Amino acid sequence: MRTVKQLAVRGAIWTIIGFGGTYLLRFGNNLILTRLLQPEFFGLMAFVNTLRMGLELFSDIGIGQNIINSKRGDEQSFLNTAWTLQIIRGFIIWFICLLISFPLAYFYNDQRLQWLIPIVVINSILSGFLSTSIHTLQRRMELGKLSLYEVILQFAYFSTLIFLVWLYPSIWTLAIGTLIPSVYKLISSYWLIPNYSNWFKWDKDAVKEILAFGKWMFLASGFMFAAEQADYMILGKLLSFKMLGVYIIAYTLASIPREIMKVLSNKVIFPAIAKQSDLPRHILREKILPQRRILLLGFAILLAVLVNTGDLAVSILYDKRYSDAGWMMPILCCGMWFSLLFYTISPALLALGKPLYSAQSNFARFAIIVIAVPLLYQKFGVVGAVIAIAFSDLPLYLTNLYGLWREKLFCLTQDMKATFFFVTVVISFLIIRNNLGFGFSIQQLLMN
Repeated sequence: MRTVKQLAVRGAIWTIIGFGGTYLLRFGNNLILTRLLQPEFFGLMAFVNTLRMGLELFSDIGIGQNIINSKRGDEQSFLNTAWTLQIIRGFIIWFICLLISFPLAYFYNDQRLQWLIPIVVINSILSGFLSTSIHTLQRRMELGKLSLYEVILQFAYFSTLIFLVWLYPSIWTLAIGTLIPSVYKLISSYWLIPNYSNWFKWDKDAVKEILAFGKWMFLASGFMFAAEQADYMILGKLLSFKMLGVYIIAYTLASIPREIMKVLSNKVIFPAIAKQSDLPRHILREKILPQRRILLLGFAILLAVLVNTGDLAVSILYDKRYSDAGWMMPILCCGMWFSLLFYTISPALLALGKPLYSAQSNFARFAIIVIAVPLLYQKFGVVGAVIAIAFSDLPLYLTNLYGLWREKLFCLTQDMKATFFFVTVVISFLIIRNNLGFGFSIQQLLMN
C-alpha cells in the first residue's frame, strides 16, 4: 500500500503532465481558431459559457466532493443517488437558461444570445448523465489514468472542432462545437472502470448527507463563480464583445499558473488532506506547510517569467487585432500571486468540512469586482478595469487567511516570505530584460 504522500506526489506528477498536455492542445486550438474566426466570437462564447458555468456553480451541491470525501463514497447506493441528483440538476439548469435567454439578449442588445444560450447549455444536461467513475478515480487518486483520459478527450474534441470551424467559420459552429466534448465524455466515462455502472436510485440517507454538505458547497461554488467570472459579465456590458475577446486572450495566458494550481488543488491536495483530516491540527499543519513551500517557490518563478515575457508572447503568437492583450497580461499576472497563495491552502479547509470559508472568500472577491471594476473603468477606462480585476484576488486571500487562523492552520509567515521572494524575482527579471534592450513588459501601455 502506498502512503498518502506517495500517492500525492505520484498524483501531482500525473496531474501536471495531464494539464500540460491538455493545455498545449487547448493553446494550439486557440491559435488556430483566432485565425479562422473574429475576436467578437470569442467574446460572445465566453459570455455564454460564463453564464452556463455560473448556473452550474450556483446549483452545485458538491457531488464530486461528496464522493471523494464521504465514508460511503464507494457504496453503489450512494453513487447512484449522487448520479440521480446530478441528472435532475442538469435539466433544471437548462430550463432556467431557456427562461432567461430572451431578457439577456435584450439587456446586452445582441439577439444572437437568444439562441446561443439554450444551445450551449445543453452541455449541462449531457454532463448530468456522466458516470460517477470520474469522481471514483479521484477518490482512489488514480490520477495517471484520469490524466491520460482527459488528454485523449481534449485531442478528439479540438481536432473535431477545428475541422468543423474550417468548413463553416461562424458563431453557430462554435456554439454547437461546445457540445462535442460533452458527448465524447458522456460515452467514454462509462468505460473508465470495468464493470462500473450507474442507475437511478433514491437513498434518503445518501440524499441527506449530500445535501447537508452541499448547502455550503452551494454557497462556496456560487460565490466562486461570482468571484471568477463576474469580470466577463461586467466587461461584456462595459466593452464591446470584440474587446472582451482580446481581454480573454490576455487573461487565459496570465492564468496558466493559477489553472495548474487549481487542478492540483482539486485533484491532489484536497484528496490527500481529506485522507488525513482526522489528525490533530498542529500535526496536519506541519504536514502541509513544507510541501506548500515548495509549490509556492516554484510557481513564484513561473509567474515572474510570465510577468516579464507575456507581452512578447502575445506579439509573436497573435496578430495585431489582439495587440492590447500584450499590456493587459503583465498586470493580470501580478494579481495571480494572491490566487496561488489561496489555492495552495484552501483545500485544507474544505477537507475539514468547512466550505463556508471558501464561500466567504469568493464573496469578498466578487464584491470588489462589482464595485471596483465599473468605478475604475469610468475613471481610467480599460486600464482601470484590468487593474481592478488583477488585484481582486487580494480580498479572496485575506478572507481565507482568517479561516485558516480560526482553524489553527495559520500560514501568514510562510506567505510573507514567499511574497518577498516573488517580488524579488519579478524585479530581478525586469532589470535583466531592460538591460537587454527589451524595455518593460508594459512598454506598449506607457507609450500609449
